[in-house]
Amino acid sequence: MSFKNKLTDFFRTVFPSTKFELLLFFIFIIAYGVLGSYIAINYRIIFDDRIPWDAYFSFDNRAIVMTGGGYERHPLANYYFGWLREFAYLFSGGKKDEVFRLVLASCSNAAISLGLIQVYKYFKNIIQLPKKISVPLVVFFAFFSTNILLSFTPETYTYTLFFLVLFNYYAALKLKHDGKISALSLVFSGLAIGGLTVTNIVKTYIPVLFEKDIFRSWRNFWKATVRICLAVTVFLLLFLYRVDFKFLGFINKSGEQLEKFSKPKVIPLWDMVTSWFLGGNMLFSGFELRDYHNRKGFEYKALFMEVYDSWVSYLFVFVIMLLVLWSYLRNFRNRLVQVLMISFLVDVIIHCVLKFGLHTSYIYGGHFIFVVPLLIGWLFHTYRNSPRLLSVLYTTLFVLLAFLVANNIFRMTEFFTFLNLYYQ
Repeated sequence: MSFKNKLTDFFRTVFPSTKFELLLFFIFIIAYGVLGSYIAINYRIIFDDRIPWDAYFSFDNRAIVMTGGGYERHPLANYYFGWLREFAYLFSGGKKDEVFRLVLASCSNAAISLGLIQVYKYFKNIIQLPKKISVPLVVFFAFFSTNILLSFTPETYTYTLFFLVLFNYYAALKLKHDGKISALSLVFSGLAIGGLTVTNIVKTYIPVLFEKDIFRSWRNFWKATVRICLAVTVFLLLFLYRVDFKFLGFINKSGEQLEKFSKPKVIPLWDMVTSWFLGGNMLFSGFELRDYHNRKGFEYKALFMEVYDSWVSYLFVFVIMLLVLWSYLRNFRNRLVQVLMISFLVDVIIHCVLKFGLHTSYIYGGHFIFVVPLLIGWLFHTYRNSPRLLSVLYTTLFVLLAFLVANNIFRMTEFFTFLNLYYQ
């Protein structure tokens, strides 16, 4: 394949490639854009030089934009956000004003909107769902709390969500046609995904394990091992350069971070998992206000999520997880479904077993929540020839969508009340 064809395929994969995809993209861009632009122009919440972290839902906007965050978790994020920061400065004249915030929000909007298009492409080209199923599923995903918040939030999670969805779509295309994921693709995806959050790099190697005949041929196994080792080596060299080759310092710092963010809370484990890890990335809960300071004398109000206080919210999460599990069991032999589930289990281990950041796990949805609509999409595919079960799934989806939209719009009005009181 010529370089021109490869470049064309790249753009067709990453960006909208049909008129309908372009229409969807503009709908998302406009909808999220109105929200993000209004917040950026009228409020300081997206970026305030005095507030390094935790202004809302434990996002570290200022720290991420200015430094890329802690190197032990976000090893190459300083480069990404250095470029993003300089890009925003081009429009704001070097000032950190409303124009600066608007550019940051617009870039986040573009990333989330493109991510939604990748989800639609997955439905259309991988699962081969008709529009009457794929469009409601994409809209359902678009109203998840993760997408709403990240659409205006300059954070690592925002761009991680886009890169992960893009990589999973690309990997699914390769696996569906019994292709191989090239070493170059593994290198760049590892740098993009693992560079933003180091624990996510393992997800870029999962699809390789499901390539055709990889465990039936020593030659195929050896080639796959070489590709993975090459990608790991490139990442490690850049990572070690980032930490000035002080690997022991990284190990110690990581241990400190794990201990700091894994302290047990008085809230039961099952409730944190349900309300924050699973539910909080889809369905907003109630909000809690706390007093914070930046350790330099500036005090501010911070907003966090509480656990659910309604049985309806718990039922919503239960039904979603039931659909996901149902899909996984019915498609257990489908290697594309296995890739999605194993990727999701990586985050389950990190946050629910090791309990890292479980008390604020509603901000980590960019790492895994896209798996939910994709697996539900596979469930629709499973029963495509069963009208009765398909109608049950349709009805369930639209009931869930109606409740999701009503709840999240209501919670966003509360979020704006918070902004009006403390961030004008």
